[in-house]
Amino acid sequence: MKNQSRCRKSLLPIFALSLVVLVSHAVFAQTNLTLWGEIKVKDSAADVKKPLSLNIILYNLAGIVVGRQSVPSGGRYRFNNMRAGEYDLGIEVETTEIARVHVMLGGSPGSDFRQDLEFEWKPGAPAARTKASTISAADLYERSGPNEALFRRAQAAADNKKYDDAVTLLLQVVDKDTQDFQAWTELGTIYILQQKNVEADNTYVKALEIRPTFKLALLNLGRVRIAEKKFEEAIAPLSKVVELEPGSAEANYLLGEAFLQTKKGSKAVGYLTEAAKLGKIEAHLRLATLYNAVGMKDKAAAEYEEYLRKNPNTTDRKKLEQYIQTNKPQP
Repeated sequence: MKNQSRCRKSLLPIFALSLVVLVSHAVFAQTNLTLWGEIKVKDSAADVKKPLSLNIILYNLAGIVVGRQSVPSGGRYRFNNMRAGEYDLGIEVETTEIARVHVMLGGSPGSDFRQDLEFEWKPGAPAARTKASTISAADLYERSGPNEALFRRAQAAADNKKYDDAVTLLLQVVDKDTQDFQAWTELGTIYILQQKNVEADNTYVKALEIRPTFKLALLNLGRVRIAEKKFEEAIAPLSKVVELEPGSAEANYLLGEAFLQTKKGSKAVGYLTEAAKLGKIEAHLRLATLYNAVGMKDKAAAEYEEYLRKNPNTTDRKKLEQYIQTNKPQP
């Protein structure tokens, strides 16, 4: 049986976003799971135009793209043959991330996990009320008619896992307009799906040469470099994301990981703690690892305890409970 819970996030300076999450608390299994959900977008005013489609990007805990789909407003997304575990769903409009949702998959083989995304577009929502990603006019890019058609064809090819075709089409876009930083960023995402991390790195760098403050390219560049174990090189782009958007749980988490891996634990603690406060529950595990390594086992136990409170169905529950019992200070 599935239990449902709701959480709400806000969106752009000129719009507000409400997000409905349907969560299943099943026992974790291993493979052949399905993640799906409906995309519902409602207009709150007659003169507000809702997006025609949204991109749903699926990330594993390492921040690597494992799937993506373009879904029309009112449509449905579906990821099949998933392994049990924790993932992030990134929601993008015009290659700009507007929200991110953490999901935990589990259940017997063949089970499905439903997470609906419900958006309400409202005019005049002030940016000060939200910690979600924001978009500025500078992040919007207007293409010529032919290039826009090529860009849409590339996205459709990627959705159908025709990655070679998507790359060919996007290369045509940037060949005709080298300043299209969104197309360069999209090309980087396709390269990740092809497991071509070096090419992805180069492509994100190109996007950032054009638009140094484009947060999606900065964040993805940090992800790629961490995946390639280039932790020192990941610090600069991730630091820039946190500077631009302090409320990004993902950026704080990845920056904390980069500092942790470069043996800068004192810096890692602050960012991982902030990531945990912002809802990145795996940050508690990384903090526990850090504290345990320096002999602060009571603090490690406290982090494990907090992680279990937020993720009670983890398969590591017994092991973590044993650590907590052994190392938690007795009253």
